[in-house]
Amino acid sequence: MVATVVKYEGFSFWYGDFQALYDVDLDVAPRSVVAIIGPSGCGKSTLIKSVNRIAELEAKVRVDGKILLEGEDIYAPGVDLVSLRRRVGMVFQKPNPFPMSVFDNVAYGPKLFGVTRRGGLEAVVEESLKRAALWPEVRDRLRTSALRLSGGQQQRLCIARCLAVEPGVLLMDEPAASLDPTSTQKIEDLIIELKGKYTIIIVTHNMQQAARISGRTAFLLDGRLVEVNDTEAMFTRPDNKLTEDYITGRFG
Repeated sequence: MVATVVKYEGFSFWYGDFQALYDVDLDVAPRSVVAIIGPSGCGKSTLIKSVNRIAELEAKVRVDGKILLEGEDIYAPGVDLVSLRRRVGMVFQKPNPFPMSVFDNVAYGPKLFGVTRRGGLEAVVEESLKRAALWPEVRDRLRTSALRLSGGQQQRLCIARCLAVEPGVLLMDEPAASLDPTSTQKIEDLIIELKGKYTIIIVTHNMQQAARISGRTAFLLDGRLVEVNDTEAMFTRPDNKLTEDYITGRFG
């Protein structure tokens, strides 16, 4: 068994001349949930979007150091980005279903990667929707436009779309930030269930949410990793005064 699935080693990141991350060292164990907390603009989203390299779609970027995915340097020359993004799924703050049916949203990735038999696709779609705790709500609506689902259902559909291509890692950038409390609870319950099979890194502004769903928490400030600790320890007896000031609401 791999002891670390995602490993940042002295990782720094620039958008043009702006340095967003400074010398980050962070290990993420398999089948765990790590929450990234910190004030707005501190680099949280960049930290996770570096793992599947979608951050570089936004601007000219430069990196230093390494991110290892199961021991492989994902910034090494010749890395297959399509394969990387299949292995590392991404769920964004705002649900972004494709303007097509529920079925076609989930089947989209498997089709790209060669699953073409109808029966094969149907099995993948059903299993992915079940894993995303959405199947009972949409089993009779598979041919309905995904845009007709509620916001919470759309977000779980986006999670199902990620799961359909069998990633090992799920990145979640404030996945419940735009949802109502009931939908948020469903997303949190789902994350807790999914960690039995997937490695999950989640950005959240909600420290109560971090406490509920994560085993470890990392506090980021101005692009620097201030503290990483077991979540319970961080929220009850943080090692760093800056962490204590942030979680008690003195800034941020």
